[in-house]
Amino acid sequence: MKVAQAALQERLPRYFPWQFGVDFDVIGRGSPQDIFDSQLDVRDLLRSQDQTEWVIISTGMFMNYLFEPGSGMVDLPNDTVNALGSLQTAVTVTTPEDIGVLTADILFAEPRIRNEIVYLAGDTITYGELAETLETVLERPFRRAVWTVPALLDELAADPDNMTRKYRAVFARGRGVAWAKDDTYNARHAIPVTDLRQWVKENLAG
Repeated sequence: MKVAQAALQERLPRYFPWQFGVDFDVIGRGSPQDIFDSQLDVRDLLRSQDQTEWVIISTGMFMNYLFEPGSGMVDLPNDTVNALGSLQTAVTVTTPEDIGVLTADILFAEPRIRNEIVYLAGDTITYGELAETLETVLERPFRRAVWTVPALLDELAADPDNMTRKYRAVFARGRGVAWAKDDTYNARHAIPVTDLRQWVKENLAG
C-alpha cells in the first residue's frame, strides 16, 4: 500500500503494481493468506481514482516454486507429488523469464492497455497432470499424496505465522489460482511461453 500510495501521490501517469500472482478478487478477503487482503486494498485504492492509469498482471504461481523444496509440492528426492487439496485441483504457473518478456509486451501494447487485469499462463495443470508430466519426462514413477484443505488448515492453526502454510491453504482451495490458458494475453497474441513439460525437460531431465 505504501508504494501504491506514493505512486498516486506523485501522480504517476501509469502504474504496474506488484500483483504478479493469483486472482485476489476471486480469492476474496479473509483467506488463509492474510497478505492477500493487502493486495485487495491496493486494487481498491487504484480503482477509486482516475488520475493514474494502472495495469495488473496476474501470472499464477512462479513455475519454479512448484519444485522448491520448501514448497513441499514436488519432493524430487522421494519421487512424490504432494497435491494441495486434491489431484484434480488446478494451478496456473508461469516462469519469471516469461513474466518479464510479457510484461514488457503489455507495457508497449497498442491499443494501450489501461485500468484492467491482464492474465498470463505458461501452463494450467492439475496436480495429477503434474505427476504424469514428471513421470513421462523423467521416465520414472512418482507417488501421489494428497494434502487436504482441512489438514492444511490444521497445520496453519498450529503455526499461524508460517507463510508457506498460508500459501498452501489458499492454493489447496483451488479458487482464484488457475485460469484457462487459451484466454490469456500470451495465447491471444501467440507469444511463445515455457510450459510445464518444457520446464521439466530443461531443468530436471538428464
